[in-house]
Amino acid sequence: MKDPNEIKILPPDHNHPAFTERIEERANMVKRQIQGRDVNDPNVLAAMRLVPRHAFIRADGQAAAYSDCPLPIGHDQTISQPYIVAFMTEALKLAPNDKVLEIGTGSGYQAAVCAEIAKEVYTIEIVRELAKSAAVKLKELGYHNVFVWAGDGYFGWPEKALFDAIIGTAAAGHIPQPLIDQLKPGGRMILPVENRLGFQYLVLITKDEKGYLHKKNVMPVRFVPMTGEVEKSETESKK
Repeated sequence: MKDPNEIKILPPDHNHPAFTERIEERANMVKRQIQGRDVNDPNVLAAMRLVPRHAFIRADGQAAAYSDCPLPIGHDQTISQPYIVAFMTEALKLAPNDKVLEIGTGSGYQAAVCAEIAKEVYTIEIVRELAKSAAVKLKELGYHNVFVWAGDGYFGWPEKALFDAIIGTAAAGHIPQPLIDQLKPGGRMILPVENRLGFQYLVLITKDEKGYLHKKNVMPVRFVPMTGEVEKSETESKK
């Protein structure tokens, strides 16, 4: 029986003018930077063609909005390289009814890409100013299915768990146990993890139906670090 108190989650409406701007640049970005590196999921490619990356970038970075590189968004944070956004999204194997948790909202771009495929996206940002600006931007662009919270992503969002997929866009010193606990059996998680030597790798974690984890180092990367209290104490202990 359907819960009468359940809030209906609407999909993105795509009414903002940004969706009709710089279409050719996005098409070229997908063809050269993303398909050219073997990201082939049609839903991911469609999302990358549709989401207006330039709408998430500061005025002084507009010329490079569709370049093959990360760009600064303020507060010592960046918007990820388009290929990395596409690669990580493809790794999650998102389905239309999935509920996604993102750790590290940043500009809101990665959340928007996931929201084009999944039913709902919950995203956490520790920098309050970025959380606020991302929430405003996502609302302005019509992403009714993205929910932003200012907080420490290390602990996840237990009130909204369980999640079909979890994506981390800030590097942790280990895989946070709260995120493991909030991942559904059968779920997928991808996030950058930094080892004691300072090298970062994207790690893909799948939780099988019995709750066992299967981990795979996917590729070396360089992300900004998590900055919550747990990560700060870990960093201090390594010194």
